[in-house]
Amino acid sequence: MSLLRAAATVSSLTLLSRITGLARDIIIARLFGASALTDAFWVAFRIPNLMRRLFAEGAFSQAFIPILGEVKETSQNQESVRVFIDRVALVLLLTLTAVTVLGIVGAPAVVLFMASGMAGEDRLQAYESAVWMTRLMFPYIICMSLVAFASGVLNTYKRFAIPALTPVLLNLSMIGGSLLLQEHFAQPIYALAAGVMIGGIAQLAAQWFALWRLRLRPRLMTPAGAAFKDSTVRRVIRQMAPATLGVSVAQISLLINTNIATWLTPGSVTWLSFADRLMEFPTALIGVALGTVLLPTLSKANANKQNEHYSDLLDWGMRLVLLLGLPAALCMVMLADAMVATLFQYGAFDARDVAQTQTAVMAYSAGLIGLLMVKILAPGFYGRQDIRTPVKIAIGVLIGTQLLNVVLVPLLDHAGLALAIGLGACINASALYIGLRKRGIYRPATGWLLFLARQVIALLVMAGCLHWLGNQVNWTDGSLSVLGRAAWLGLTLSAGGVGYLATLMILGVRPGDFMRRPAPVTSTTVQ
Repeated sequence: MSLLRAAATVSSLTLLSRITGLARDIIIARLFGASALTDAFWVAFRIPNLMRRLFAEGAFSQAFIPILGEVKETSQNQESVRVFIDRVALVLLLTLTAVTVLGIVGAPAVVLFMASGMAGEDRLQAYESAVWMTRLMFPYIICMSLVAFASGVLNTYKRFAIPALTPVLLNLSMIGGSLLLQEHFAQPIYALAAGVMIGGIAQLAAQWFALWRLRLRPRLMTPAGAAFKDSTVRRVIRQMAPATLGVSVAQISLLINTNIATWLTPGSVTWLSFADRLMEFPTALIGVALGTVLLPTLSKANANKQNEHYSDLLDWGMRLVLLLGLPAALCMVMLADAMVATLFQYGAFDARDVAQTQTAVMAYSAGLIGLLMVKILAPGFYGRQDIRTPVKIAIGVLIGTQLLNVVLVPLLDHAGLALAIGLGACINASALYIGLRKRGIYRPATGWLLFLARQVIALLVMAGCLHWLGNQVNWTDGSLSVLGRAAWLGLTLSAGGVGYLATLMILGVRPGDFMRRPAPVTSTTVQ
């Protein structure tokens, strides 16, 4: 399977996941609006999500996938790969079970640390609700850590579809919970937390079945002592130490921002969460999809010492990020009000909520290219089992982001938090790029100036289309029907996209320029 085809597979299935996630958030907005209790849910949901990213999708995947790729390429038989998988799965399960128990017991302190603004007397109900939902959802990290493990194995074996599709199950479970389970809880918002747990179990079952079909389902009855003493497993653990620090830096930034948001106007956490949902579309469809297929391929190229091929893979990924990411960022900036109003302005979510969410979307958009580039550039280090360099960069970015918060939050309130994150991502991507260039890991291919010039012209044409059509409608007008808004938004986006692509075609850009898979080089010297 070519890289572009694999990325398209992941992207298309991820699109389904994001559509169901968007439907989930539309239903949440309609049923619950933006209030102190919805803030409590998003705070509680963010806690297991933070731990999941810390121990599972982030640090674990960065350490596990390159080493699994190396074991797969160098092992003489499949059984040695199976033993490695068995032992890593057991170590992960035992570690996360201990973390979950501690999290359930210490939930009041964890919530207070995450959202100190809820500690006041006027928000006591929100605080207590957040504690209750945190305890209910903490086991979610066990499910999702094993899901991340299974995804790493499946992606290494180029089975990209199931890992990209299973998040749909979480969204469907949350939708079902919000619609069907409210009457079973003292607080209707608790039904969402129950839906999260049901979705976590469903995702794990689907991934485990996929591993079983691949004959790689972990045998968790392996002796724990042998698992912890295994030299290759210990390599994963050693690699996880700096990886955990690196992911921790990003999550600490998120934690600080969430905490700050709880001190702002009630609803701020919810406005940021819905803005983040919109930003997840381009970040997942472009950045995550490309990063998912690149990391195993980069790891294989590194194991085979194909340095030129390694550089070509990074170049290919960066061009695709700009080709797709720049028009996405332009749409987010110019049509933020249109998107938010069309998707969320119903029921309890009013015009004021639209305006507040719109500013957050526009602020996030300033850093979209940075967010996407990090998904391509960071694997450039991970594929070579160098996790320490991105960690050092991330620590500097954390400090820079918080300094930006000091300046931007007093001026822009919750939108200042979003803008600081976006600008921090741009700093992160720039530092990663410089690091790859200095080490000779990445060497730009020819034709970059012409490529960028063509994009600038195409983006100007697109901006003209979006400006003219987008200004024909008052998007927050309550008299507009759902279908009317959606149809005009679809027309505006389509016209902008057609203008962009047609201009590129006229200027000589062809799909075939990105269809070719970079050919591996069989003989290179080690850098």
